[in-house]
Amino acid sequence: MIVVSGGTGFVGSAVVRQLREQGAQVRLLSRAQGVDLGVPQSLRGSCEGARTLLSLASYVGPDAQQCAVVNDRGTRALMSEARRAGVHRIVHLSTCAVYGPGPHRGPEVGEVRPAPVSPASRSRLAGESPVLAAGGTVLRAGLVTGTGDRWAVPALVDAFRRLPGSWAGGRGLASYIDVDDLARVVAALATGPRVLPAGVLHVSHPEPVRNGELMTELARHGILPHDPAEGGDLSWQECLTGLDERPGWVSPRQFALLAGDMWYRSDTVWRLAAVPPGPGPLPRLAGAAQWYRVRGGSRPDAELVA
Repeated sequence: MIVVSGGTGFVGSAVVRQLREQGAQVRLLSRAQGVDLGVPQSLRGSCEGARTLLSLASYVGPDAQQCAVVNDRGTRALMSEARRAGVHRIVHLSTCAVYGPGPHRGPEVGEVRPAPVSPASRSRLAGESPVLAAGGTVLRAGLVTGTGDRWAVPALVDAFRRLPGSWAGGRGLASYIDVDDLARVVAALATGPRVLPAGVLHVSHPEPVRNGELMTELARHGILPHDPAEGGDLSWQECLTGLDERPGWVSPRQFALLAGDMWYRSDTVWRLAAVPPGPGPLPRLAGAAQWYRVRGGSRPDAELVA
């Protein structure tokens, strides 16, 4: 039995779909079933009879109190229940945003200290501690793309509307992973025979994505109105000035996560999972193009996601 929290979210639903295609027995923890990470007593008995827990739920939004309730205290309560029930394998999804401002150019885990700046990333870093104390494996994911993405590509679209050119030559490298590839590696870690190490792993495609190549691909699929090269090159300072002068929801800090050097070595997780990483997020964009064309650069809702 595999227990999944956050199984109806962006990443979680893809993981559940992958597990069920493999014939795994899955138990979802959801509010519809009366389970709420913000209400610890509702978790009682949720992990009974399970050997594996996938902790994929998180709150991504500006409400610091809600971040703490779900990402920190809720995760602590879930880990306590998992330990009480004798769960053998715990995999928890976190984010590389816990590292804070870059540039970061290919560090391994442990080569850069976390320095989160937002309520969401601070609380998600705090939520890693009880997972590690329970002997679990923490996956720090890069930017996740694919159908259902309400943040990464919509943020690029919003920024491009305000800065319709190439950003600092499009040279920035960032860690990305397609949601279905992320689901494959999480499902493999959940069901594989190998004992997982307690600790932190990066989970992104092993090859970082160059911003200019990503933006060109978005234009090719009609997600952006034109290729960035047609708008000329903007220096980094021109980008920051333009963001301040033109209304939109992407902040300069968020822009730096998208357009600067923010990539992390992610080879180990694929070896442990014994699955190939796939062609990478750029070739996968075609499958999500319709979602992104409809979504545009809409501001993401603050919600429980995974």
